[in-house]
Amino acid sequence: MLENKKVKSFYDLKVWQDSRKLALIIYKITAKFPKEELYGIISQLRRASLSVTANIAEGFGRFHFKEKIKFYLQARGSLLEVQNFIFLSQDLNFIEKTMARNIFDQCNKIQIQLNALIKANRKNSP
Repeated sequence: MLENKKVKSFYDLKVWQDSRKLALIIYKITAKFPKEELYGIISQLRRASLSVTANIAEGFGRFHFKEKIKFYLQARGSLLEVQNFIFLSQDLNFIEKTMARNIFDQCNKIQIQLNALIKANRKNSP
């Protein structure tokens, strides 16, 4: 998760890096969605994916472990929101099943990383 180097910033975290890649994928695929979804699924998917990276960054910047955990849990919630909208996007034929599966798998990978980050912070929490 943290690779073999000292983590000095949120962008050193593998989970943030993977979440950033997910957000970029979400932006690319939603650019092809029907324009009438601009304020619907497109907006929701983009905001949720950005929320994952933003909450990881904000949590990293917090001093107390309980505060960190709160933001990492929020990131995990946003990640599940992404998965929800991916299912709906597939159901509405906005994305193909293969693409939905790839995104869903990426979300699962990030969720495992977030769970490890939460667990590590809970262990360090007084």
